[in-house]
Amino acid sequence: MLMHESPCAIATITPSGNTVVERTTIAMLRDMPQVAPVFSRLPVHGTQDMFPDSYDVEGMLSAARLLSHAGPAAIIWNGSKGGAIGFEHDAGLAARITAETGIAADTSGLMLQRLMAAHGFQRIGLVTPYAAPYQARLAARLAMQGWHVVAESHLGMTDNLSYASVPFARIMEQAREVAHARPDVLLAWCTNYAAAPVCAAVENETGIPFWDATALGVLAGLRAAGITTRPGAAWGSLMRHAAC
Repeated sequence: MLMHESPCAIATITPSGNTVVERTTIAMLRDMPQVAPVFSRLPVHGTQDMFPDSYDVEGMLSAARLLSHAGPAAIIWNGSKGGAIGFEHDAGLAARITAETGIAADTSGLMLQRLMAAHGFQRIGLVTPYAAPYQARLAARLAMQGWHVVAESHLGMTDNLSYASVPFARIMEQAREVAHARPDVLLAWCTNYAAAPVCAAVENETGIPFWDATALGVLAGLRAAGITTRPGAAWGSLMRHAAC
């Protein structure tokens, strides 16, 4: 890309206690200079959620309006909450953002829905940093999608910021544990849990696709922006999907 060319911006809303989304997005797009990632934050931190069964829609729209000032081709909610409250909330949020800004919008959760349908996957091996009650809620909500969590691993964490502290080696151990059940897909479902860098290695060991919530958000952004180029194979098989 020549210096005078304008990059295509992908705008991302991320929880305020999240330290993974921005660094993962930037790393995944580092070899795509035609794409400029920009970010805004929504107050989500600590152990308390002021909107446990929905989204802070007004807060989301405020973040989206600020992002729209950068003239992005797409606005993405890169957060995993929709898994526990229902992806209909993601669909409604994306529609509201587009109505408010005139910009295409998408979410990690909606990208997951499309890919599960495209592959005919139903059996999930779920890995997260969450505590047992939230993990159970998440699994129950995924079951309402017609998906079955056939094996799971969680770490008992409740503070949003702590999720980002899980070492790569521990995430890989979790994935190996649930891979014994031979699910259709291994799913790391938390966007403040740094699974994306180890997905390719786990896939090479287990022969099972390993999808990460944050990477799904990046893929959603590229798709919504109409960009067919994908990050390289180092990010796993998920990046081979151009059209979903």
